[in-house]
Amino acid sequence: KQLSYLFRQLHGQKETTNKKKTNIVFILSDDAGYADFGFQGSKQFETPNLDKLAENGMILHQMYTTDAVSGPSRAGLMTGRYQQRFGIEENNVVGYMSKHGKYGLDMGVPTSEKFISNYLSEAGYVCGAFGKWHLGATDEYHPYRRGFDQFVGFRSGGRNYYPYQNEEESFADEGVENRLEYGFAHFKEPDKYMTYLLADEACKFIEENAKKPFFVYLAFNAVHAPLQAEKEDLAKFAHLKGKRKSLAAMAWAMDKACGQVFDKLKELGLDKNTIIVFTNDNGGPNGTETSNYPLSGMKATFLEGGVRVPAIISYPGVIKKGSHYNKPTSFLDFLPAFINLAGYDKEIANPLDGVDIIPYLTGKNNGRPHQTLYWKIENRGVVRDGDWKFMRFPDRPAELYDISKDEGEQNNLADKHPDLIRKYYKMLSDWEMTLDRPMWMLERKYEKRVLEQFYEQEEYRRPKEYK
Repeated sequence: KQLSYLFRQLHGQKETTNKKKTNIVFILSDDAGYADFGFQGSKQFETPNLDKLAENGMILHQMYTTDAVSGPSRAGLMTGRYQQRFGIEENNVVGYMSKHGKYGLDMGVPTSEKFISNYLSEAGYVCGAFGKWHLGATDEYHPYRRGFDQFVGFRSGGRNYYPYQNEEESFADEGVENRLEYGFAHFKEPDKYMTYLLADEACKFIEENAKKPFFVYLAFNAVHAPLQAEKEDLAKFAHLKGKRKSLAAMAWAMDKACGQVFDKLKELGLDKNTIIVFTNDNGGPNGTETSNYPLSGMKATFLEGGVRVPAIISYPGVIKKGSHYNKPTSFLDFLPAFINLAGYDKEIANPLDGVDIIPYLTGKNNGRPHQTLYWKIENRGVVRDGDWKFMRFPDRPAELYDISKDEGEQNNLADKHPDLIRKYYKMLSDWEMTLDRPMWMLERKYEKRVLEQFYEQEEYRRPKEYK
């Protein structure tokens, strides 16, 4: 405690007062479809606990990730900075990478970058991470070395929802980091369905730290493949078939797990002093039959369906119940919002690309949180400037959409606005000059697959609704 006090003093932090700071619970789903929630209008999927959270808080209709795949989007979320600034441009998936730069398990967010958990820990918070990590698999990048005090989860980008039957199977995909880990390098396979186990562990952490300000990062692997669901959850959706049935059951289980956390906060009298965020890491993939309606595209593409995600924020007494926010917001914005809540001196934080969105959500600031947002991977790049969305490709002319009138991106206006095309080429290039070189890159065949989804299979460009 003395060392913690001295550290805060050296860094301009104030000692925790008798008034308990606002608790923070951040819940992240994985590979969910934009439309696959009750609060997003789904008629097939049932998510009553998240729907209730939306009723008690605000739905953010234009929440953007910093990338269309998991690893980079989480890096942007955790640092409040475009991940390309520190060399992360591609997903860190073992076995998919070219032989250039970092390779294998050594791909992770540089330790020079500070995470939300680093800042909050310095501000007196106790921090717990539960579930999928995907920010670096080796010990160097472990949550315990990124400001977290507790970790129950797995270091990789995905795993089974049930126990691996033997050690060889647990190493089959990505190595040791695929196993369920309790603390540091203590591996023990789950004794129940993973989604429910993670909720149990998050609730234990909340109960154990109820008297302290805490940060819970609950990163479900639901509804990421493999599509594995409990029999009783599948039975609830007997009217559905195939992958949609499995997805609905998995989303139902995740919603119940969220409800367990919400109930624990209420039971302990913490619900009024806790900000809760629920969102998803990237657009839903086509392979598991997620629905991103009314958006076009999917995971790995920079169409709206790849980078716009469902989002709810609940902040009792601050954010109006049952409200909606329709201006673009970003994963970049959570870190500055959280450290401001914690009383951290933002003047000594790393240079951030996000903004504190709370004043915008409460109406204290009626402007746009972001006039401009950027995305980039290899030669593909995007500028979202106001309501214009410019998309640059390596293999064909650029495209331009007015998102305020065409969120499904069906009406390319590039030929009608050559002046804007020139402007956005320049803006994107200027932004790229501020970035670092990628530390690793995917094999070309994976980038080729994404490009083919843009034009060889045009059905991916049309929003698909499941009724």
